[in-house]
Amino acid sequence: MSFVVGLTGGIGSGKSAVGDLFAARGIAVIDTDAIAHQLTAPGGAAMPAIRAEFGDAAATAEGALDRAAMRNIVFADPSARKRLEAILHPLIRVESERRLASADSPYAILMVPLLVESGDYRKRVDRVAVVDCREETQIARVMRRNGLARPEIERILAAQASRAQRLEAADDVIDNDGTPDELAARIEPLHVSYLAAAGRFG
Repeated sequence: MSFVVGLTGGIGSGKSAVGDLFAARGIAVIDTDAIAHQLTAPGGAAMPAIRAEFGDAAATAEGALDRAAMRNIVFADPSARKRLEAILHPLIRVESERRLASADSPYAILMVPLLVESGDYRKRVDRVAVVDCREETQIARVMRRNGLARPEIERILAAQASRAQRLEAADDVIDNDGTPDELAARIEPLHVSYLAAAGRFG
């Protein structure tokens, strides 16, 4: 795949909705979060190393990653996040590269929630598109979607890049503070510009 757009945004910003809109236009969307979920599902390739590192408390009875328990471990021990990432990131990278190589659309979207936090991913994409909305919108969406309490969501937001940091890293900003129709209208001109860029790139 020659031309790759890195798509990112904070929790609850609406990355998945944006990814779906590009996919509906026939564009390959590689979601690193979805890859991480596959790696940490029962029987997932990352689970033996995660259990060895964090113990059985990090896994559910079915053998998947216990996300609530892992969140508590990570927030209690700052080094735990790096140890978890050291297990997951190489596996995610290999799988995302494989999917990019087999993508047959004019360009591809590589969806990386923590793209701004990772300098490595910035080197792997040609443009960075940031899905942006107000923090209050993020909190309301995550409370509705995940049922998490506000303080827990605020802890997650504090651990991510700030809105200002993401906007500074953006080549393109996708405003998602409005309606689904408004969001869809913002994707079409970006799609056209990426097609043009991919044609020049190719």
